[in-house]
Amino acid sequence: MSGFRRLPLSVVVVLCLFAVAATGRAEVWGYVDADGAAHVATERLDDRYQLFFKGKTSADLHPRATADGADLAALRETSIYKRMVDHPNIYRYQALIEKNARARGLDAALVKAVIAVESAFEPAAVSTKGALGLMQVMPETGTRYGIAADRKRTLEQKLLDPEINLRIGTIYLRDLLLLFANDLELALAAYNAGEQAVVHYANRIPPYPETREYVKLVQQFYELYRPPLPAKPVRIHVPSPRNPS
Repeated sequence: MSGFRRLPLSVVVVLCLFAVAATGRAEVWGYVDADGAAHVATERLDDRYQLFFKGKTSADLHPRATADGADLAALRETSIYKRMVDHPNIYRYQALIEKNARARGLDAALVKAVIAVESAFEPAAVSTKGALGLMQVMPETGTRYGIAADRKRTLEQKLLDPEINLRIGTIYLRDLLLLFANDLELALAAYNAGEQAVVHYANRIPPYPETREYVKLVQQFYELYRPPLPAKPVRIHVPSPRNPS
């Protein structure tokens, strides 16, 4: 909603998260610069970027080995795992995320993906454009959905409240999905660049590099947070033994 935010990851390590490469599988690359700021992208932009997610679902985050031979227990101790899979705020806001997603008919994994890219689960996040909180709600959007300052709190203080922020953010995301006939890519593009930008470009993703990258990243984090699909039962036909002649 605010424009793409760089995720504040503390360390990015190389993780070989899926043994077989396949076209179309999600990939997220990143690195932490000398100032401690993290940068993420959907491809390796230069030698600084290292792979930390590759796979279709969160099941692919739990291999028995990584590129350097570390086992599952070691993987769970890495900073990237703790930030994006086991961060305390994910658990802290899980019930609130699920409640608001359910109320708006949204997949909770999608809401988590938007939060991950927008704020990396930091409720006090404020962008340079003035977007606020977990889902980076702009003050104008808050006003549009009935949030106003009162004697106790300013509009901005209210939007930093996770309960209000998630309510407004999920309502806005739902309305964008309705506006664009449940086209997830267009809804995400509108969340980042505004619905008028999508309409202006004839209901296509605007040709803004930031927006195109945002749409890809949210979809790939969505794959990360989705629960693994149950294995399909396999039927094996065993022919009856022939009677001896």
